[in-house]
Amino acid sequence: MPARAADAPSNLARLVAHRESETAKERSQYAYTQTMRLQELDSRGAESGEYRETREVIFSPSGARTERFDGEPVSRLKNLILTPEDFADLRDIQPFVLTEDQLWNYDADYKGEEPVDDPNHPGGAAIDCFVLRIRPKHILSGQRLFDGMLWVREDDYSVVRSEGQAVPQIITTKQENLFPHFTTLRRPVNGFWFPAVTLADDTLYFRAGPLREKLVIRYNDYKKFGSQTTVRFESEKEEK
Repeated sequence: MPARAADAPSNLARLVAHRESETAKERSQYAYTQTMRLQELDSRGAESGEYRETREVIFSPSGARTERFDGEPVSRLKNLILTPEDFADLRDIQPFVLTEDQLWNYDADYKGEEPVDDPNHPGGAAIDCFVLRIRPKHILSGQRLFDGMLWVREDDYSVVRSEGQAVPQIITTKQENLFPHFTTLRRPVNGFWFPAVTLADDTLYFRAGPLREKLVIRYNDYKKFGSQTTVRFESEKEEK
C-alpha cells in the first residue's frame, strides 16, 4: 500500500507519546506474570541449550516495579551468556513504551500506513495503522534504547505492534554482547494496549562463530489493583 503522508497528523509522534504515557500509567496499576524462554539452536534447528524463568510483577501506588521469581530459573545454556543488559532489555526494551519523557531522545519518521491483524478478531477486519520509524538520537554510556518500527492505531494512537532491536550492540576487544531483533505484539486490556508476547528468532554473529537463538516472552494474567489495594506475592501471604 503506498504511503499517504497527508493522512498522518504532523505531530503524530507527540500524539503517540501522549497515548503511550497514558498506557504506561494504566499498566502501572496492574500485576501480571512474565514468562521467558530462550533457546539455543544448532545448525539443524534443534535445541542445544535453554533458559526458562517466570516472574510475578507488580507496581506500587508510586509506580515502583517489584518482581519475584515463581520458582527457580532453569538454565541449560551452552554458549550464550545472559548479561545485565539482557535482563534490562527484558524489562524495558522488549515491551518498549515510547512515553513523553523519552520522546526527546528519539527521531520519529512517518513511513506510511499498514493494516495489522486484530488479536480480538482473528481472520476479521484488520486494524488501520500508521507506521513510525524510531531511532535514538543519542546513546549515553550504560543506556539501553529501542531502534525499530511502531504500528500505531489511526483512531486513538495506541501502539499495537513493535519490531526492532535493543541498542547499542556492545563490542570491544574483550567483550561481545549482541542482541536479537524481536517483535512485540500487544492486546487490548480495558481500553489500553498492553504487551502480550515478544518473539525473536535471530542469528547473532560472534567472533567465535554464529549462534542462533529463539526467544519467547509472554505477559499474562493482567490484574488491576487500586491505590488502596495491597497486592502480595504468594510467598508473602504464607509467611503471615
